[in-house]
Amino acid sequence: MYIVKLNEAKYEYEIHSLVKAFYPEEEVRVLTPDSVVKDRNITEERPRLEIFFDENSATISGEAKERRISPDTKEAFGAAFYKYLSELTKKELPWGNLTGIRPTKIALTMLEAGKTEEEILRFLREKHFVSEKKALLGIDIAKREREILAPIDYENGYSLYIGIPFCPTTCLYCSFTSFPIVSWRKRVGEYLTALQKEIDFTAEIYRDKKIDTVYIGGGTPTTLEAEELERLLSGLERAFDLTGLKEFTVEAGRADSITAEKLSVLKAHGVTRISVNPQTMKDETLKLIGRRHTVDQVREAFYLAREAGFANINMDMILGLPGEGAEDVAATIEALKELSPDSLTVHSLAVKRASHLRDWIGEHGFDRLQNTEETMDIAAAGAKALSMKPYYLYRQKNMTGNLENVGYAREGCCGIYNILIMEEKQTIVALGAGTISKRVYPDGRIERRENVKDVAQYIERIDEMIERKRVLLKE
Repeated sequence: MYIVKLNEAKYEYEIHSLVKAFYPEEEVRVLTPDSVVKDRNITEERPRLEIFFDENSATISGEAKERRISPDTKEAFGAAFYKYLSELTKKELPWGNLTGIRPTKIALTMLEAGKTEEEILRFLREKHFVSEKKALLGIDIAKREREILAPIDYENGYSLYIGIPFCPTTCLYCSFTSFPIVSWRKRVGEYLTALQKEIDFTAEIYRDKKIDTVYIGGGTPTTLEAEELERLLSGLERAFDLTGLKEFTVEAGRADSITAEKLSVLKAHGVTRISVNPQTMKDETLKLIGRRHTVDQVREAFYLAREAGFANINMDMILGLPGEGAEDVAATIEALKELSPDSLTVHSLAVKRASHLRDWIGEHGFDRLQNTEETMDIAAAGAKALSMKPYYLYRQKNMTGNLENVGYAREGCCGIYNILIMEEKQTIVALGAGTISKRVYPDGRIERRENVKDVAQYIERIDEMIERKRVLLKE
């Protein structure tokens, strides 16, 4: 365990994120005077670093020569602490000292403020120590995002997210709120009833606003039976005017949940974009991560979607899956090139605290997770061969290789909702268990309201969830 001890509660998030980035294989704890009192067992271990804050400076001591810095802001501290850790480990991180999940938001904001690409590049390189390769990628994506979002009415429009929390099984790496459908099949109807109540409320309170995009995610939305999808989508159409939608996405997701009948329902209700997500095209890895479907089933599901008339199909893949290296990534890319999807989302595996992956790492070792610039380049080259360009990017905590997730798409096939949720330009009303609504005000201020994660609690407390939205969305 890598322990950092502070003399006061200050910059804990930045300190934890940067230490974890440099020492991904370690469990990192940042202790303040309060946490020392609460957790005596942890404090018995000797801290690797100690940071002492006084009025005008901070002193870092521990594994290297003592360093005294004079940070006048959180940003200045982050820069100085990054340089300290970089010198200590003899490493540089591809995204420098950026610890947030939205690095392209910096570039997009600067573009909108009239800054040149050269100015943005210099800012990212000098202020945040971002590599030139990543800085240029971020600027390229920000330019494309600005073009795609140009027609969006941020003030009078909004986007709608609908969460279906059920899954066939829980994947090894997953920590999202999901519930095995086999245990919840008898209560799906109750869930849809509560969800419809929230749908109807949203339609009423926002009756004078326009929906730009709808995204149904999860979980795995296609764990619902065809008649349940029909019920959900029919109720959505009764509540909202969907004729002006710029995009209607359903995350079909797992091949073992996709049928021709379900795809027919989605198509009949105007869904324009779906995902068929293999994560890898290697059967051994699929079995290891708990997907419970085969590569052949992925191909079958993809062709079923094409036969149903879907002209905008996304596929996801994950780099750094247990035991997979560059050769496996290249093989997955070649298999996906044969299918020729319209967009490709390339994820860097993130090691979530609540996932079973942490147990697997404890047994097999962190070095079995290989995600490098080489594997990222293989995926990028595959996307380019499919005539795709990068259009959105985000990062997560504890990503293998300290890298990123990138969405690639052909012209006209970009996921608009994906950009909106990352760049936080528009209000997103999120319905269903475990979802979070974000209201974006004209001055850029953002307020959030969560729905409870537990499905049973969501059903029982739906009136409370609606009241939370009333408070958030009222004028």
